[in-house]
Amino acid sequence: MYKVNCNGKVLFAECGEKLSSVLMRYGVASEHPCGGRGVCGKCKAIVDGQEELSCRYEINSDITVKTFDKAVSAEENSEKPSEGENCLVLDIGTTTLALALVSLESKKIIKTVTSLNPQRVFGADVISRIDYCTKNSTEKLQKVLVDEINNMTARLNCCKAERLYVSANTTMLHILFGENCSSLGVAPYEPVFLEGRCVNADTIGIVGVSAVESLPCISSFVGADIVAGMNLVGMPTENKYSLLVDLGTNAEIVLMNQNGSVSTSAAAGPCFEGACISCGMGAVSGAIYAFNDGKAATVDNTKAVGICGTGLVDTVAYMLDKGIIDSSGYMECESFELADGVYLTQADVRQYQLAKSAVYSAIMSIVKYCAITPDDVETVYISGGFSSGICLESAVKTGLLPREFADRCVSLNNSSLLGAVKYATDKNDLKILAEKTEYIDLSADAFFSDLFIENMMFIQ
Repeated sequence: MYKVNCNGKVLFAECGEKLSSVLMRYGVASEHPCGGRGVCGKCKAIVDGQEELSCRYEINSDITVKTFDKAVSAEENSEKPSEGENCLVLDIGTTTLALALVSLESKKIIKTVTSLNPQRVFGADVISRIDYCTKNSTEKLQKVLVDEINNMTARLNCCKAERLYVSANTTMLHILFGENCSSLGVAPYEPVFLEGRCVNADTIGIVGVSAVESLPCISSFVGADIVAGMNLVGMPTENKYSLLVDLGTNAEIVLMNQNGSVSTSAAAGPCFEGACISCGMGAVSGAIYAFNDGKAATVDNTKAVGICGTGLVDTVAYMLDKGIIDSSGYMECESFELADGVYLTQADVRQYQLAKSAVYSAIMSIVKYCAITPDDVETVYISGGFSSGICLESAVKTGLLPREFADRCVSLNNSSLLGAVKYATDKNDLKILAEKTEYIDLSADAFFSDLFIENMMFIQ
């Protein structure tokens, strides 16, 4: 483990880890429009006095880094808010909220604040919240969400912003606008709306802005957060394909092409967020986020108290390497200890097998649907709550991602928020992007079902 002194803050990196991965894991702004291939020069940083491309620089010692982008998180940003024209941009995740103050003149994030989604008291996932709304009403979930958004706006302590742009999954947007989302929980899963909406802020109780505008969705299960991600990475060049994989409780996948895109979703379960895992937790202080050569690395380098999603992927890969689990996932021992009091059980491994098979099988199904092969995919963008810290080698080794993708994956840090910022500043037509994206339902797809069973094994 090496120290990276970046803009006065100490980050931690594994031996041989790319600087870009470290910056993204810690939320340090860094652009990679070329997909990390080292050809665009947008990710330049000063490393020990020398200019380097962060996507190409491998860390093999303690280093001092200065990045060119001045956008940092609100709690660490000492800049005063811009007095020019501003807007607010919000990402409503199932677990986390992120709110950014954006200068429309410089097209830069001035500062951000984050918070846990208060709706978690009504259920950890989307399905449980839909169930609550069905049995009760949307009103309580909308109120706690709006109250927290107002609290976050106050924390920004910003000058007047005319508009709040919102990116979220389809269910979260229904709740924000006070729409009955119960139809999203039962077949045929019809949404009340998919199009982008713009309303007066006071109609839903949001203060500090005049209007609230949401990005459009693709389907009930592929929302505006995915459209924002597509907007962030852009379309591939002519006759090429790129893949956006959003890893979460419900994994959303989009295969992008200039002639049109195809999307789908698969229920991966909550293990990537640390739920349903014996010692699982979010990526907070004390969580094991990496496990290499039998050694655990924790958030904030404190005593291990649990394991988060990225640590789970690493640990399963390690257990495979050492024969602690076999190709079927079976383990002879009752549990495997990573640190004092932190362990994985057979049930935890089975949860991971379900999640990884759902993601892998959905990817292969959408590739087959488009009559291409994994080799035809030029770049694979991995997004989601824990994507910036995931070890791609471990993801491939455990069968979460196809082996063909090993050398073409790019991790994104909150593509939903950054894609919405791009929309707010560029005003490109996302309605066309959403309408040109087909959704395919895998729930009754025989190929997906067979592949799902087959890929429960740890063999590709």
